[in-house]
Amino acid sequence: MDQRLAPSPVDAVGWLTFYVILLLFVPTRLIFGPFGSAGAPSMLFGLGSLILWLLIRLGAGRGGPRSAHPIRFALGIFFVSVGITYVLAMSGPMNPAEISPADVALLALASWGGTLLLTHDNIPDRNRLDTLIWRLCVCGGLIALLGIFQVLTRQVWVDQLSIPGLTGSPGYSLNARGGFPRPSGTATHPIEYGTLITMILPIALYVGFNQTQRPLLIRWLPAAALAAVVPLTSSRSAYLGAAVALLVCLIGWKRARRLRALAVIVAGVAAMSVVTPNLFKSIIGLFAGASGDPSIASRTDGYSLAVEFLLRKPLFGRGLGTFLPIYRIFDNEYLLLLVTVGAVGTVAFIALCVTAFASMLRLRPSLRDEGSRDLALALAAAIATGFVCLFTFDAFAFPMTMGTLFLILGLAGSLRRIEGTGAIFTHLAGDRHAH
Repeated sequence: MDQRLAPSPVDAVGWLTFYVILLLFVPTRLIFGPFGSAGAPSMLFGLGSLILWLLIRLGAGRGGPRSAHPIRFALGIFFVSVGITYVLAMSGPMNPAEISPADVALLALASWGGTLLLTHDNIPDRNRLDTLIWRLCVCGGLIALLGIFQVLTRQVWVDQLSIPGLTGSPGYSLNARGGFPRPSGTATHPIEYGTLITMILPIALYVGFNQTQRPLLIRWLPAAALAAVVPLTSSRSAYLGAAVALLVCLIGWKRARRLRALAVIVAGVAAMSVVTPNLFKSIIGLFAGASGDPSIASRTDGYSLAVEFLLRKPLFGRGLGTFLPIYRIFDNEYLLLLVTVGAVGTVAFIALCVTAFASMLRLRPSLRDEGSRDLALALAAAIATGFVCLFTFDAFAFPMTMGTLFLILGLAGSLRRIEGTGAIFTHLAGDRHAH
């Protein structure tokens, strides 16, 4: 008897595909003017996802998901902690300039959470999950190709983009570091761009290895583009993210694939050192000279100030979104969370990461086929990459990063919901037969 959950009656893959398109291809600076800071199309669509999820849940009644889902539970705990923080902030004395940012931050979190929940509960089966993953990787590959094009032409190009009905701030120029242009794709900053592409990279590797129904060249193009643009970012965040993603994958892969991957990495590094030695030296210099880098000093100098604010309101902080950039920019999201949502909210957010990562690692051995095990590993790698990179910038101010991270958390929850119960039942049945 098949013990897996009945497929969801509502297939949200098309809706979520449109969300990915809005998130990755519409620059954050373009918004619906009447909504102000909350007017980014992807944010509004994410809020629509939350409403749609609620309507589906209300309509499903007893037919909805019937077992406990740890990722969804961890998200609920984080939501509750942020809600308490918001109520406490609004009930006390508050700078009027902080009220609107606090409201926008709460709406942004609701948007990202809505995306997670809809992805978690409304992808009906593995085929549809693979379809959404393929579309995410294609979009990520296109963003990577845009970054390569920006480097080759030394122009941003998207600064000239205008969309009817949307207004925005003036376009931004191409940043440079060490004499090399830093691509940003459609993102606000190269750091956000680097984090984004390295989160998608392990999922694209899964596609290349496992979606064999697609032609070899086609299925490997996203991973190739994403891997190729990483060295061009001149971003420590991108290099850190790529290292984390590859480390998790290399540990989990079988020995033969691990050796092939290491050979490709070594060959790529060797080729870069020969073809573009100056870029190679620049990358080495980012880490060798980190102690004297102003951007590193800016991050470490914020520790004492963060501790000072944390001691004032240690449990629930001063309110999400209330610590304005004019006060200080913490290039570390965890420091900013300690200040804004306190120790309780920060622990809840980290617990969301740990829960999702551990869920994939625990699910993986019980899955029946190699492709599913590879997907669980890829999602674990993407989750680890996203949460580690949050140490390097104030990610909650960058909707493209957080929208993608919460989508990936939803993909992990969806895989567990679709495969988990059946896999666990099969595993337990096997144990009984063995005895």
